[in-house]
Amino acid sequence: MLHFGPLSIAFPAIQAALSGYSDAPMRRINRKLGAEFTLCEVLLDQFVVAVSRRKAKLYMHLEEDEHPVGAQLMGSEPETFVSAALKLVDAGFDLIDLNFACPVKKVLGRSRGGYLMSDPQNAAKIVQRVRQALPDSIPLTIKLRKGFDDSEESVRKFHEITDRSLDLGIAGITLHGRTVKQRYTGLSDWNFVREVKERLVARNWGHVPLVGSGDLFTAETCLSRMRETGVDGIALARGIIGNPWLFREVRALMESKPLPAPPTIREQRDILEEHYRLAEELYGVKRAGTTMRGFGIRYSQLHPQAETVREAFVRQPWNTVLKIWYNGG
Repeated sequence: MLHFGPLSIAFPAIQAALSGYSDAPMRRINRKLGAEFTLCEVLLDQFVVAVSRRKAKLYMHLEEDEHPVGAQLMGSEPETFVSAALKLVDAGFDLIDLNFACPVKKVLGRSRGGYLMSDPQNAAKIVQRVRQALPDSIPLTIKLRKGFDDSEESVRKFHEITDRSLDLGIAGITLHGRTVKQRYTGLSDWNFVREVKERLVARNWGHVPLVGSGDLFTAETCLSRMRETGVDGIALARGIIGNPWLFREVRALMESKPLPAPPTIREQRDILEEHYRLAEELYGVKRAGTTMRGFGIRYSQLHPQAETVREAFVRQPWNTVLKIWYNGG
């Protein structure tokens, strides 16, 4: 089990916060297929503070049956973080996660996300202010990368951020094994993740969960990374966009059961149809079609005639695509 402070999660494979993807429909589909804890897509603190009621319904929408669910925040100013975090708690989120990891250039240029890996003082100040403001019942966690770059100074700053954040009362860390400068090139460094876990245990912080992230695309890889590193959990990210069945595969292996067969075309179509229905209920017909096009292209990778259905998602209306999908392409 994962224990983020008072919040206990029985299945240690969680759904990461995915910009542009992990909205309410995606989270509900992942829960249907085995996820027990999900995070909404990363939200800018200024957006949360100023958001209108109409947009709040789209980006901060929660269903009664999707708890526990966390919200991930990004920004640069401690006080704005605080205001946004309290608003998200009022909206019903069960955990607040602080993003110190995003490698997108425009984010870094505004001293947000991964930039904070180079600024331990402000990172610690944000953690301190948010932790002090939150109720004790709401865990605070942080999302980190291995450092801003590969320099020794960057490693030192990484450990300064983790040590100070632990002292300030965070309930968990998610660690992606690439540097901010790497973005998504190269391989995630799971040796570094293992070293961080060992360091936490050696410093009597082993009870604080460390969740590993990076290059988790198969159930076998997920299980191997957990065994090799000793991490308490894994965060599934790009590997579940269009493949929510990865959750049930990971669960099967963790329970020492045979790996389930890949989803049939019928199973794929049924989930895709349900995903679209949930998106249409939330966004309306026009926006649902636009939002789901990106998902559909990723779902198509599992189809035996992937190129045909991928092209259909780009050019055809949804009812036509679903018919093509069910007929095998």
